[in-house]
Amino acid sequence: MTKYAKDEFDRVPQSSSRQGVHRDAQETARPTLWPVLTVGAVALVLGLVAFLILPRLGLVAPGASSSVSTAAPQQTETAPSAAPTESSAAPIASGGPSPGTTPSDVPSATPSAAPVDKATAVAVYNGTGTAGLAGRVAGLVQGDGWALGTVGNWGGMPQQASVIFYNAPEQKANADALGTLLGITQVVESPEVQQPLVVVVGPGYQ
Repeated sequence: MTKYAKDEFDRVPQSSSRQGVHRDAQETARPTLWPVLTVGAVALVLGLVAFLILPRLGLVAPGASSSVSTAAPQQTETAPSAAPTESSAAPIASGGPSPGTTPSDVPSATPSAAPVDKATAVAVYNGTGTAGLAGRVAGLVQGDGWALGTVGNWGGMPQQASVIFYNAPEQKANADALGTLLGITQVVESPEVQQPLVVVVGPGYQ
């Protein structure tokens, strides 16, 4: 006996014949999976047979054989067309005159140069403190066939570099020829000089 008071849950009918937990005698039947597995296995076998055996027996779809056989003629037909395009481009790349031009229409690449008169006397002056420099340059000028004029020290304005003066436009070709011979790039027209061609050897001349 307990010391707690009885409640409504302690009241058990005396006529009840059920005791403990009762379950339904009929349980729900579980669905069987064997028909689904059988159909899947048959489909898998049929797929393997169609993939492995039918191509060996020659049972291939007509569309596939026709596409394979026509691939080679298409490549052989396009191959000859490459040769004419390359050969036709060759005349365009050549640098010759076009068929419609005559040799007289083509401009000359070498313009006529003014004649060089080496009979014109060339004066050589030393514009540096190096002794004998004017004589050495005069020997180069005379050895190239030029007529030699005065050789001495420069008494004009000090020059920062070597220069060749000429006093008339017709002496421009002669001055350029001397500049090429002596390696002097500065060529100046100066009507004040008394001689047609004057070479002033400045500092740094080699």
